[in-house]
Amino acid sequence: MKIFFSFFIFLLTFSAIAQEEELSKKIKENNNQVVLDKTKATIDQYRIISLERDTTYVDTSLTIQDEYEYNYLRKDNFGLLPFANEGQTYNTLQYSLTQFSPYPEFGFKAKHFNFLEASQVKYYSVATPLTELYFKTVMEQGQNLDAFITLNTSARFNFSIAYKGLRSLGKYINQLSSTGNFRFTTSYNTLNKRYFVNAHFTAQDILNGENGGITTTEDFESGDGTYKNRARLNVYFKDAKSFLRGNRTFIDHSFQINGKKGSNNLYLTHQFNYEHKFFEFNQPTIATTIISSSVSEPTIVFNRFGKTYVGSNINDQTRYDKMYNRIGVAYENRTLGKFLFFVDDFMYDYYYNSTLYLSAAPTIPNRLNDRINSVGGQYEYIKNKWNGKFLYSKSISDQDLSNLDARLNYKFNDKNSLSFQYQNINKLPDHIYNLHQSSYISYNWYHDFKNEKVNNIKAEVLTQYASASVQLTTLNDHLYFSNDGIGKEQLVSPKQYDKTINYLSLKVSKEFKFRKFALDNTILYQKTDQPDNILNVPQIVTRNTLYYSDHVFKRAMYLQTGIILNYFTKYYANDYNPIIGEFFIQQQKKIGAFPTVDFFINARVRQTRIYLKAEHFNSAWTGNDFYSAPNYPYRDFMVRFGLIWNFFQ
Repeated sequence: MKIFFSFFIFLLTFSAIAQEEELSKKIKENNNQVVLDKTKATIDQYRIISLERDTTYVDTSLTIQDEYEYNYLRKDNFGLLPFANEGQTYNTLQYSLTQFSPYPEFGFKAKHFNFLEASQVKYYSVATPLTELYFKTVMEQGQNLDAFITLNTSARFNFSIAYKGLRSLGKYINQLSSTGNFRFTTSYNTLNKRYFVNAHFTAQDILNGENGGITTTEDFESGDGTYKNRARLNVYFKDAKSFLRGNRTFIDHSFQINGKKGSNNLYLTHQFNYEHKFFEFNQPTIATTIISSSVSEPTIVFNRFGKTYVGSNINDQTRYDKMYNRIGVAYENRTLGKFLFFVDDFMYDYYYNSTLYLSAAPTIPNRLNDRINSVGGQYEYIKNKWNGKFLYSKSISDQDLSNLDARLNYKFNDKNSLSFQYQNINKLPDHIYNLHQSSYISYNWYHDFKNEKVNNIKAEVLTQYASASVQLTTLNDHLYFSNDGIGKEQLVSPKQYDKTINYLSLKVSKEFKFRKFALDNTILYQKTDQPDNILNVPQIVTRNTLYYSDHVFKRAMYLQTGIILNYFTKYYANDYNPIIGEFFIQQQKKIGAFPTVDFFINARVRQTRIYLKAEHFNSAWTGNDFYSAPNYPYRDFMVRFGLIWNFFQ
């Protein structure tokens, strides 16, 4: 893969140089936008298409939203709290970011933030070859690069190839991140436009050093200059690591039965998804040594995750295969809309290498496998200013699952719209809740949990003045992880809550502009109603950005500079467990109420956007009380820079 990646970058660089020579002949500057020479191609001929056929255009302008999306995930991560090193996991501050599916999933969700799912893959339709290079510095000894190219052999056949690679050593002991995301997409339609296909292949791997956090938070919080070098802080594990790998082949295609498109059309549709995943937790040294300042007990040696079956070299491995097919018949009427009737076939195999026969406990089987069949219907309506999609599916096999998803959007004009969504899901538990095997005795379980029931209502208003969204979620038979250990011992296991949890969120965004200055604000309010503290969220999360924008150097450069303030109120944040790659609830330590202030200078020259940021520059004088999770400190002050470079052939 490294040889392929190096060759791929060489080709991109060679192509980029050739494209840059022609760029000046094709590009004209107009404020902060790009207008291609009309004799060649227009910007609306460079389209980005989602699985749901939603279309956007390539945009090389520089806005404050681009600043928010210039990160490892390549999306606005408001509501997510990153860990200290790039490429690690995120603590979820905004619960309404959670997506629900009725089918059981692999689990190990804390490792999936950078794992590209099938619905997140984009397809492209471009008039000429398009290249994008993303680069950003990291914490220490590494870099983050995302290289992408898409081109066409004709107007009917496009493909893209991309690779995102990261290596970052981090500031703390055993915190290495090394990840790779390869993706290939293709789109094709026949000359008569009766057959359309979108397909992709992904190969992804995520390797993280798992230090378990710092052992003595007092050393970190003391402000002692000795510990400004974070590698001097003692951590729980100095050689543990986790590894997630996954490959996916995906095809979505349709065929129009009637020869010519008219007022009434009939289609055959098929979607295929085959995926293999592998998760490994490896720990050569089991015991944790804590060096204490106590005279009576200067050194403490213990097992953080409890008793084990082996004395060293723990190597827990979990494998997962799934194959999904959906076959449907669609009827389209220009007046009534589009009706789709489909049958789903979902097969999975979640397995370990051996069965555990325990004398004092139930036998732990080595696999979960099943086949789930569902039938359903979907109705789409697009007329004038209305856009609606209504879906319902229900299992016809032995399992009991269902999904009702209704979405409605009304667009007043280009700047004002109103949307509504209602979702009711009867969801099968993710596999990790029902089965897990480990060399740690307490991390072996086999359950048959009930289905989770989710009711979700969301309304959103987007206007030229402000935007707001409200969400109300009701959870029954909610599954979660909690710690049964005492003191520093971490014995995490799955639980099911037999009471109702109600969650409310209200999010408001508003930007104020005065000449060349702007103040962009996003405020999130959250509230839970529950008999016990199971779903824990901060009540307030806010992001406020004050910035200045203007053209400089005789309009050769567009400059944007300002400060970003992020803040969330204190709460019992979920803690992270590396064995199962999941977060779990805790009631021992609150985190939050620490502001982080970033200073940034961004610039745009032709198709290149340059980013320079001093992250968390207030950390030196606001105290060492900033955490991403209990025992996991947030990022220190650092200066990072990078760029995004687009080329149009």
